[in-house]
Amino acid sequence: MLFRSAVVDDYLKKNWEPRVTPDMGPTIRIKTGLFIQSLRFSGASDVNVSGYVWQHYEDGVNDKLKPAPGEAPGFVFPEQVDSGNTVEPREAYRMRNGKDEVIGWYFEAVVRQPFEYFTYPFDHKTVWLRMWPREFSANVVLVPDLDAYNATGIHDVFGIDESIVLGTWQRTDTYFDYHPASYDTNFGIANYVGMKDFPELRYNFVICRRFGDAFIIHLLPLLMVLALLYGALLTISDDPELSERYGFSASGVIGSCSALFFVVLLAHMQLREQFAGMEVVYIEYFYFLLYVLIAAASAYAYLFAARRAKFLSFLYEHDNLAVKVGFWPVVFGSMLAISIVVMLAHPS
Repeated sequence: MLFRSAVVDDYLKKNWEPRVTPDMGPTIRIKTGLFIQSLRFSGASDVNVSGYVWQHYEDGVNDKLKPAPGEAPGFVFPEQVDSGNTVEPREAYRMRNGKDEVIGWYFEAVVRQPFEYFTYPFDHKTVWLRMWPREFSANVVLVPDLDAYNATGIHDVFGIDESIVLGTWQRTDTYFDYHPASYDTNFGIANYVGMKDFPELRYNFVICRRFGDAFIIHLLPLLMVLALLYGALLTISDDPELSERYGFSASGVIGSCSALFFVVLLAHMQLREQFAGMEVVYIEYFYFLLYVLIAAASAYAYLFAARRAKFLSFLYEHDNLAVKVGFWPVVFGSMLAISIVVMLAHPS
């Protein structure tokens, strides 16, 4: 994590400059800053980002690297993909700043990154923007323009619009860092400088999901299905008067369970569409639990009416009191066990 200029200098002196050979030439540093104005997830792995990137070009030092008006910007997003309506970065301003000329570009980019959703809806994401210098064949290293921000401490959030609309997400942290990048090709360039542990500049912003939306969309319907399933179990009675009052029949309970099964299945399919091709997420285990409970309730209604399962006779006593009293402890105990196993397998 880079939060002071001195930290940047120490990192490069320790991790990059000792690797520089004479044929690579001296390391040229270009100050680069970034400001995010909008962010939107357009898929499970695609993020649409827009904002500004600016770079400082020092007179007499970076003259050969400085883009002329109308030329391509001095940076590249290597993870950018063509979304079909990609907008190329366009120059927004160019002005003098002492011995430097500052050039700023407005950009809109769709970047593709691997994200893990296993702990959904308690997940958080670290979205990053990797930046290469345009002249990546030369020994050019982008360094963060930390002086351009009011505060860049460990707990400060910077480089992103305070009024940004993130929908179901909320921002928690931002920071610059270097990612040592190694490649098994020289891209056809002799003495390519970036083949081993080249310091790629990244701007990272950490966001976490708002639990309320996922609770209303996914968990609340599951709780309603559980309540209806419990209501169906309450109608199971050996008392003729109660059976007539409740209208109990094994076929009626099984029919209710069938309807609840399709409700859960459709909700599960809608959830799964968000994470197609990915591993099972945390909340899906609750759907699996519901499948088991619905199947168990249907089987119990049939066995109760047929009285063929002698080993379950203890459940029939006192008008199915064990089933009616033990339903919610079993449900919430299973949910707690699922949560503990998932959180231990994927600690945040």
